[in-house]
Amino acid sequence: MAKESVIAPTIASLVSRTLYFCQPLTEAVGLVQPFEDRPLHHHGDVVRKTRGRAGPGQAADGTPCAGDPGHLPCAAGVRPTHPQGATRSRATFASLPAFLFTMQKNSESLGELLRLIRRPSPPREVLAWLEHRIDVDAAWVGRGLAVQAATARFPAEILGALREQLERLADGRLAAATLRVGTRAVHIEAFGLRAQRPVLVTVGASALSRESAALASYVGTLLELQGRASAADSSLRDYEDKARQLRFAVLTALMTGDITLARRMTTGDVPPLLDAERVRVYLLSCPDADRDRLVRAHLDSSGYHGSGLMVHCPAFKDHLICPIAEDAEPDGRPEQAEVLRRLIGDNSGYALGISRAHPLTLTATAYGEALHALAVARNSPRRMAAYRGRPSLAHLLPRQEALAWATAFLAPLHDLPKTTVDVTRLAVTFPRSAVARLLHISRTTVAAHCRRAEDALGVDLSDVRARATVDLALSLTGPQSVATGLPHLVPPHLEDLLRTGPAVDWAESFLRPLHAARPSTLHITVSAWIDADTDARRTAARVGLSRNTVRAHLRAAESLLNRDLLTTGSGIHDLVHALSVTGGRPHTALRADAFWRSP
Repeated sequence: MAKESVIAPTIASLVSRTLYFCQPLTEAVGLVQPFEDRPLHHHGDVVRKTRGRAGPGQAADGTPCAGDPGHLPCAAGVRPTHPQGATRSRATFASLPAFLFTMQKNSESLGELLRLIRRPSPPREVLAWLEHRIDVDAAWVGRGLAVQAATARFPAEILGALREQLERLADGRLAAATLRVGTRAVHIEAFGLRAQRPVLVTVGASALSRESAALASYVGTLLELQGRASAADSSLRDYEDKARQLRFAVLTALMTGDITLARRMTTGDVPPLLDAERVRVYLLSCPDADRDRLVRAHLDSSGYHGSGLMVHCPAFKDHLICPIAEDAEPDGRPEQAEVLRRLIGDNSGYALGISRAHPLTLTATAYGEALHALAVARNSPRRMAAYRGRPSLAHLLPRQEALAWATAFLAPLHDLPKTTVDVTRLAVTFPRSAVARLLHISRTTVAAHCRRAEDALGVDLSDVRARATVDLALSLTGPQSVATGLPHLVPPHLEDLLRTGPAVDWAESFLRPLHAARPSTLHITVSAWIDADTDARRTAARVGLSRNTVRAHLRAAESLLNRDLLTTGSGIHDLVHALSVTGGRPHTALRADAFWRSP
């Protein structure tokens, strides 16, 4: 007990001193809107607070304040909000010692209220605290006179009788009122400055004492400030969500090579990245919970990230895509790149894949390289890797002949909706669940688009070899069209294209690291995995190894080939083509005329 008697005055003293020193700032920012003290005028059964002035040591009705040795204006004559035109007065703060004197009687209750506000707790819990302190039922009435929170026993039917007064309070024509409804004493008070102000309604068997009215007023002020803070947080989150969506839209335009569209999306505030000639993509793997924190931490005032972007990947929840202008810092690496490298050193669970520098129109190529580099980085002690892989087969085939084959092969897609072609283009490379997240459509819708493409092409896209062939054809035609052909050329067979010198040299070079690796059976495991349609269980049964050993071999193959085989699967198709060229099984998943169709 002795300890409590010391703590309570100490808390009150600290709060009182804080309010004293912060008084000018508090008034300046409008956190408390003081009233001049007012006499109470009775009109029927309604008691309205009107403008007026009480003398020192007097209550609002002119009577002396009992128990106030400092002869300060009573708390009941002070209101934290006022209608438009009311004059502010610093007398508000003179009433705070009386309030603190009351609160210091039970410092634990004060601490409980502060904890409720800091959490922040729902208004219902704060109202329950007020109910316990002054023995009233209370409700917090918000926009449209809707009850946002109330104590358990609050008589909701009483609000119908208060509608006129509540409307006047909400739109600023009235600050507070006290009245009786039947046998109940009702006190209503509005808070805040803007129209549609929230109103605190208290209902009890008897009228509130001056101390209870002051306590209810301050609780209402805290609730209003808490609501304003919550609304500000909500607005900030909405802004961050829209800014994140815009950054992703800009990246999507860059992925298609349409820089003009990306610039138009930014409506005049063009990010520096779009003025760059070359770009390097950094792909950061980190926990999903860290992505928002990292994006906010490195955001600049324009909503971008200096000479680059940090974009949430919607398909893979642990990926942060960071295209950075390569020519932003001529004397060294861009600052944003150094930040990403430091993150890897400071966080053991992070990994970073880095592409080569590419023209801005080839951002998609840079992203693909970063994906492969990230697969290598995950298996590297440094957890960071730059792309060192070989180019894809599509870049090495004879251009004219390969394009003629691809155009003839994809001709049946010409009659399908462009959306079907776009979804299929993604679905042959990435898991369908990832495509659904990327495009914000259901997996069922993705499957329906893929079935249309399968029926048109006569292939089964559940087979890895069929997907590899379709992906090769789509890569050769590019993202703009699948119907533009070379009518003067007779389309060759795919097998003929795969027997050309550049294709054979590429395949042998691509697989050489597997044949030279340890264990010596690594290439056997990888070949069996493709034969088993990338199913680890069936592969384990074929080669007589455990599934864990199969996956370990595949992770080793990722590092040797510089291709992503397990996470996104975007590197599987090059492996399929290389095995086919060097003597693996041909593309038997395709129907007989799939290797060649006349245009």
